[in-house]
Amino acid sequence: MSLFRKIFGLKDASDEDIQHQERSKYMPELKLPADERFTINFKANGGKFLYCEDMQEVKQNLDKILLENQWKDKKVLIYDKRLIELFKDFSLNLTKSSHESAFFLSTCEYLISDDGSLLISSNQIAEKKLRDLPDNFVIYATTSQFVENIGEGLRGIKSKNREKIPTNITTIKHFKTVEEKDFLTYGSSSKNLYLLLLEDL
Repeated sequence: MSLFRKIFGLKDASDEDIQHQERSKYMPELKLPADERFTINFKANGGKFLYCEDMQEVKQNLDKILLENQWKDKKVLIYDKRLIELFKDFSLNLTKSSHESAFFLSTCEYLISDDGSLLISSNQIAEKKLRDLPDNFVIYATTSQFVENIGEGLRGIKSKNREKIPTNITTIKHFKTVEEKDFLTYGSSSKNLYLLLLEDL
């Protein structure tokens, strides 16, 4: 063991191997934090993940998305008026028609760690079905929106909206086009999805 390891108490790699081997097969599996699990599952679903430390970085990343996809002058569908104010510097070409919009800019209710999906409701998509929205999504969310599973997300929606619970609650999980429709993916709407995740904790 090196001098630095002795002074700072760093574990040798072999020590970690021994601890891992000593762990009984009957012990519960070590669970990754919610944010790490979400990131792994979200990317496995085909989503594009952009972590942002501050609002300036969110705007820089949005600008890069618009440039990359040539959406600068294209029409955008937004239902959440707070986003219009938040991104007013971009002079977005707004439309109310999902058929003529190049992409959909929205927030979400929660980020589900267990399967890497996004929980949305009528607060974001009004009464539209996912298939009626554009194929390209840009979602703005924060790290405080991580939850373990859909049940926890539904409880969160209910507690935040005691007066009037939003309708049209659904999840977006498939972020790449599925070549062959099988019974597991039948009826699901695949979306090309970018997630702008702002650190707020």
